[in-house]
Amino acid sequence: MFSDESLFHNSLMSLYLIAPPTFISLIFLQAPYGKHHRPGWGPNLPPPLAWFLMESPTLWLTLLLFPHGQHSSNPKSIILIIPFLIHYFNRTCLYPLRLLNSPSKKTSNGFPLSVALMAFGYNLLNSYLQSRFVSHYKIYDVGCCFWFKFFGGVVVFLSGLWINVWSDKVLLRLKGEGKGYVVPKGGLFEFVTCPNYFGEIVEWLGWALMTWSWVGLGFFFYTCANLVPRALANHKWYLEKFGEDYPKNRKAVIPYLY
Repeated sequence: MFSDESLFHNSLMSLYLIAPPTFISLIFLQAPYGKHHRPGWGPNLPPPLAWFLMESPTLWLTLLLFPHGQHSSNPKSIILIIPFLIHYFNRTCLYPLRLLNSPSKKTSNGFPLSVALMAFGYNLLNSYLQSRFVSHYKIYDVGCCFWFKFFGGVVVFLSGLWINVWSDKVLLRLKGEGKGYVVPKGGLFEFVTCPNYFGEIVEWLGWALMTWSWVGLGFFFYTCANLVPRALANHKWYLEKFGEDYPKNRKAVIPYLY
């Protein structure tokens, strides 16, 4: 018999099960958008529209589900969901607007509809899990334990958010200069090729700490499975394109390590 609890647990299991094949497939085949764009993946959408549509469930589904949780009026539940919404307001609304207003939009490649649909499906799954857990299934600690976890995690989350947003702005500014692809410099770009991905990984590590749950950890786990192979592909792309001019001491995504 169908129940929300069985749906929730099956969805959580699915999140963990899709992470390994995602990681393995992306090692060998990169999603064809951005610098890895190539034909053969069906019709394309304008990148701003694609980002808005595929990320949108993180806002509308979260806001739709949250009020129906048993903890929806608990201040701890409300405070906990805010970082999740902040990240995805930036990714769903602000980032597409920055793409739309970028001088490089006329020369940018399209975004395959097929890839956008896959991302849309993942965001449906993940938004359901995160919002339903925070508003309904999480057991909120009495006393200071919740706040220690929350504030420790939120420091990590905000650090990652700042890195992610700053890196995106640098990359969009370089594209807007109309010089084609150049070697990014400054800040964490001196240490890794993809500080934007590193920042997002740090964000969801902070989220896992805040939620202190298998749900948050699964989100972090999948984020790594998705972004680490793409960062490695970007790193190899820069090395092949710029050769000796690309700094050899840079790692792909994790400073000093990988």
